[in-house]
Formats: sequence, C-alpha cells, structure tokens
Amino acid sequence: MDLVDLDAMVETHPGLADLDEGALARLKLMVEGAQEVVGLDHLISVLSGGPSMAGDDVIRCYVGFEPSGTAHIGWKVLALRLRKLLDAQVNVMVFLADWHAWVNDKFGGDMEAIQTTARYMEDTFRALLGHPEEGEGPGQLRFLWASTVMSDGDYWARVLRCSKGMTLAQVRKTFSIMGRDESSSDNDLSKFYYPAMQAADIGHLDIDLAIGGMDQRKAHMYMRDVSQRWGWRKATCLHTPIISGLNASGGRMESFDHKMSKSDPKGALLLHDDVSVMRKKMRKAYLDPEDEASPVYELAEHIVFPEQGAITVTPNPKFGEPSTWDDLDAFRAAVADGTLHPLDA
Repeated sequence: MDLVDLDAMVETHPGLADLDEGALARLKLMVEGAQEVVGLDHLISVLSGGPSMAGDDVIRCYVGFEPSGTAHIGWKVLALRLRKLLDAQVNVMVFLADWHAWVNDKFGGDMEAIQTTARYMEDTFRALLGHPEEGEGPGQLRFLWASTVMSDGDYWARVLRCSKGMTLAQVRKTFSIMGRDESSSDNDLSKFYYPAMQAADIGHLDIDLAIGGMDQRKAHMYMRDVSQRWGWRKATCLHTPIISGLNASGGRMESFDHKMSKSDPKGALLLHDDVSVMRKKMRKAYLDPEDEASPVYELAEHIVFPEQGAITVTPNPKFGEPSTWDDLDAFRAAVADGTLHPLDA
C-alpha cells in the first residue's frame, strides 16, 4: 500500500518547498504514513502564516465517532495518528456524534445508551492517547458532543445549504459512511440528512483537518464539494487505513464490509479481550502469505510496527528460536518463503 510521502509531493504542491524546517517537520508528523491526504494546500497555507479556519494560527482537527459499542483494535490506527497530531501542536477534537448515531439506529435509537457509550469513548480515547492535556489550545485534546450544537440555528442553516442541490441518488451513494447500502433507507428521511450533517459539522466547527478511515472518504468529498459550491474554504482531509476483520482480506473487497467491527466479536480484537482470548482469535485469523491485505499483515503494518518498531516472533522451542523483525517487507518475505511458519507469525 502506498502511503503519504511529502517528499514525493513537492512537484504537485509547490508550497511545500517554501515551508521552513519547523513547519515542514510539523506537517510530516501530521500526514506522513496516512493512506491519503486531500486538499493539502490548506494546511500548507496555515503553516506558512495564513489564517486557520477560525482566523488564528491554531490548526484544529476533527474525527467523528458514532457512540455504538465496544472499542476494537482498529481504533488504535486513528489513535496513533491523533497522538502524532497532538505532538505536532494540533488541537484534536473527538466529536461524539450522538445524534448521528440516533439517526443511524444505533442501540435501537436509545439515546441514553448512546450517550452512556459516548462517555465510555471519552475515557477510552484518553487512555489510548496517554491522557494528554485537555483544552482548546495547540497540542490539546477536546471532546464535543453533537447534542451541544443541535440547538444552534447557524448549524442547521449550514445543514440545509449542504443539502441544497444534492439529488437523492447522490446522497444514496454516500450511505456507506453509515455502514449501509444505497437502498437501505428509503423509509427513513432522516438518514438522507446524515451526509449533510457530517459535512456541516466540519464547517460549523472551524475544522482545518478532517480525519477518518477510508470508509469516511465519501463524507469528506461531499463536504469539499458543497464547500466549493458555496465558496467556503475547504478543510484538508486525511484518511487512515481500514483494518480488516480477522477472517477477511481487505484486498478482495470493493466495499468496506470487510472492516473490523465489534458486531463480529470472533473477527475483532476487542480492546477488552485478555491475552488468551486475543491469542485464540489470532490463531484463527486469515493469513495468505502472498496476500498483502491479510489482516495479520495489516495489524503488523498499521499498529505493531508504528507503535513497537519491531515484531518478535516466539515459536515453540521445538520448532525454532525467537526472532525479531524491524522491516515489514522482510517479515512478509519470511512468512512467504517458510522461514516463519504462518501460525507463529
């Protein structure tokens, strides 16, 4: 998988060459290693001394979550990126989309259960990010609930503008952001407002950098499209890889149905699983030595190597000695040529 590399983007983004050393280092920390960045010029402008969306020099990022259940290891991919953003002196907002979850029928529309889960998510992200300082300044973490903006008339005016001129067919094509197919919601008008709500969230909150997994790309492109139409400044969008469920290959799916989900506990490594449960699940995980999208390789590439720097394989002493791998390609090659047995990997 080709990941974001700023050195390879200088020709298409001339402003990169004009950034001073400190600004370039911050930008690399923000975006390098993600799967995709769209609209990088906005961040370059702010780092060059231009105004942020809020009119100051603070870069604000946003990642939105529907409070919908137990955390799984796929959250680590976003958490590792958010930690880098905090280190780059970005203000990081975790947007707890309680009303969006209600629209999307999470917990059967039980708002009390949704909001209980939102509080759990706050605690989870504090732990995943190492309990950073909280506030609205550079390098600080903050939490905002969708319910706090629902009574704001300016927000709903923006939602209507984000809906104006969009056809039902266009909106249906974004339904994968809710984990739904295009024909799933003709009996529920509220779901047709969901993409406009998500687009409005980003603009209303003066967000400079919208972050999400690749499954949220359609929502971000919707936001950039309506921003272009209304003459609004467009936030940069950063997309992280999706971790597949343990029983599937991401490379063989065109949709995001393969992504790890707490609704499939046998195919997900839940953050609350103990070591024995994780080991049992991993021994049953799909691993084709020739398939780079095997979930074992995805976990190695996007979680283990970035966080630990290396993988130590400890086989049964009858079959070999422990070995440490600090290069993903070498690790894959060792599995492919039999140096490492797939069960040990």
